[in-house]
Amino acid sequence: MNGYNNVPDRAHQRPEGLSNTTVRALGSLSRALETTERARGHLYSFHQLTGTADLELDEAVQLLREAGHPKWADQVQTEIMGRNVIPDHWTFQIIEAYNDSYHQPFKDLERAAVERLAEGRDHLYEAEMKESRRTAGHPAHTARPDTTP
Repeated sequence: MNGYNNVPDRAHQRPEGLSNTTVRALGSLSRALETTERARGHLYSFHQLTGTADLELDEAVQLLREAGHPKWADQVQTEIMGRNVIPDHWTFQIIEAYNDSYHQPFKDLERAAVERLAEGRDHLYEAEMKESRRTAGHPAHTARPDTTP
């Protein structure tokens, strides 16, 4: 095994003087941001599922007309198709509002905290956890990827 792989890279080593509490705080801030990333993914799922449902209504309206139910077809078309999912918003507008008013400011703040408090070094909490849990000398427990060809 390459000795290079036995030491974490500098980007994942704690800067001198950085306290345990600060490392934990930045780890917590990072986990919170990761949770918003998951929430954002769910918004995109909501967006796509709602759009798929709305497009499926074309088929429902057509079949209601073919089945001799024009009033029901008209009601689906005028009451549900293209309807705002919340007042004044389609799903893409909800995503845009989330991104602009919450997600992007959160990302910017988290990045600024890591830059200012940890010299821009990401995932220090996780890197230290990895070091504490890996088995020295085990080929599947290297400190970092082998980047040599």
